[in-house]
Amino acid sequence: MRALLRWLLLVLVAAAALQLFFLARIAMAAAIDPESTTFQRSEAWRIASEKGRLPWRQQWVPYASVSDNLKRAVIASEDDGFTGHDGVDWEAIEKAWERNAKAEAQAAKRASRPNAAPARAPKIVGGSTITQQLAKNLLLSGERTLLRKGQEFVLAFALERMLSKRRILEIYLNSVEWGEGVFGAEAAAQHYFRKPAARLSAYEAARLAVMLPRPKYFEKVPNSGYLASRASTIVARMASAQLP
Repeated sequence: MRALLRWLLLVLVAAAALQLFFLARIAMAAAIDPESTTFQRSEAWRIASEKGRLPWRQQWVPYASVSDNLKRAVIASEDDGFTGHDGVDWEAIEKAWERNAKAEAQAAKRASRPNAAPARAPKIVGGSTITQQLAKNLLLSGERTLLRKGQEFVLAFALERMLSKRRILEIYLNSVEWGEGVFGAEAAAQHYFRKPAARLSAYEAARLAVMLPRPKYFEKVPNSGYLASRASTIVARMASAQLP
């Protein structure tokens, strides 16, 4: 019994130490630009292991050096309630759960038909905010578990309380993936449009924003009809996006 209690105590101490480590990283990010994120390091390792090389494009630029077009496009596309929520948009999560449940039910119905062809797994729609995405990329692994999701919520709340909305968006825009080995707004603007992030037009910014959920896929299909049509939709919504 004592051995079990000792193990439980060690687990609790380790969990507390991990949380303190995360909080220290977030506190540092308030004043120091992160050199890399957990996601970037894991991607670097994957690319180096698979291809024997490390293509890495990233250049940190301050908030003011990123076009407002891109800020508005990312908010309109990824998190239109960014300036108003506390890190988690519960309404968006509820809607995502409903869409996912509906998609799974439809897939199961198709699969139950006689002689039905094997159905592809339904696309899972998320409800993550920009803050949650930053928490995941900056500090966590890419695994999909309830424990990891719970930790993501905790870190999102911590980010919102320790950093300003402007700083959260600045770090996100400088570290998010926009293609294989392409990280941050400046690298993406140079890679796709041969211009600095400060000079992105509304449509160019919208195309980059639409790429975010599947950047490596859209990097390979730049002439995608979906990419073009969705970008036009985002352009129309950008005027209502509130900047921090």
